[in-house]
Amino acid sequence: MEYSPLGQSGMMVSKFVFGTVTFAGTHGFHQVGSTGVDDARLLIDMAIDADVNAFDTANIYSRGDSEIVLGEAIHDRRDDVLVFTKVRTAMGDGPNDRGASRVHIMRQIDASLKRLKTDWIDLYWVHQWDGVTPVEETVGTMQDLIRAGKIRYWGVSNYSGWQLAKTVMTARMMGAPQPIAQQINYTPEARQAEYELLPAGEDLGVGAMIWSPLGEGLLTGRIDRDTPPAPGTRQADWPEPHIIDTGRLWDVIDVLKGVAAEVGRSVPQVVLAWLRDRPNVHSIVLGARTAAHLEDNLGALDLTLTPEQAARIEIVGRPAAIFPLWHRALNGMDRVTEAERSYLEGHREAVLGGLRKAD
Repeated sequence: MEYSPLGQSGMMVSKFVFGTVTFAGTHGFHQVGSTGVDDARLLIDMAIDADVNAFDTANIYSRGDSEIVLGEAIHDRRDDVLVFTKVRTAMGDGPNDRGASRVHIMRQIDASLKRLKTDWIDLYWVHQWDGVTPVEETVGTMQDLIRAGKIRYWGVSNYSGWQLAKTVMTARMMGAPQPIAQQINYTPEARQAEYELLPAGEDLGVGAMIWSPLGEGLLTGRIDRDTPPAPGTRQADWPEPHIIDTGRLWDVIDVLKGVAAEVGRSVPQVVLAWLRDRPNVHSIVLGARTAAHLEDNLGALDLTLTPEQAARIEIVGRPAAIFPLWHRALNGMDRVTEAERSYLEGHREAVLGGLRKAD
């Protein structure tokens, strides 16, 4: 297992992190998973044996019950692991039961600490952008929580590029700790993070932690153009992920299955190996329901794709060259920021290739 500092911090985080959205399965989360305490202990033991050192949850997962299961499962080894959780999403019906305001965060941190049976959170995520609360208020609240010893670091999740930049720069102007990481969605098919989030994070010193690397079950190898999701399953009924182009999804899966056949590994292992080696990616959150799923996911640790195999996956899922990126790729490659170089090179190749085809 590889460890490295997360963002601009000294906290060493494993390349794979174990996610617990599958724990509990209450309050509408039954389609995601229903792992109880005993099975959670088994999965956590497997993860720790593979040198995973961080476990990620959120207060919204099963309305706090995921935190309870995780707290029960790790309480006897709390000093040996890192625990991450989140705040922002609605936890009640009141006007202050949601958001990134001081009142909501202060209520929720104590509730999360109690459920997790711990005195501190190693990384506290703001789960979504709050367009009502002033950024200064959120930053100041996180600074106070760090000073109080309730959290060690903080991060953001599901922000846009300008929201991330505004948060980081506000923290710097206030002389407060900036978010050390962003948790974002990124897969061989879902590549929108390449437009701004991944290069911005790298340039701003904000590490990238990837959630749902298997596309919430779409990239497991069990679904393709000839075998769509079965009615009643999570892949058929859950509103995430949002697929813009189904044909493109099938094309990506075709290539993933082809590479998997070449290397004699599973499609999930190919996905995880590809993501692990992508530019600006720090950690990947695994969300396995069963021991067999987790064992297979962890098998990606020793898989390295050839440059040709990685390129085939990159090309088939490459996002469209939108403005201003296509213009920059055509006219600004002489003075690029290193954090954006690989993505611009892909856009340039796509645009010039399109021009050649038109000719």
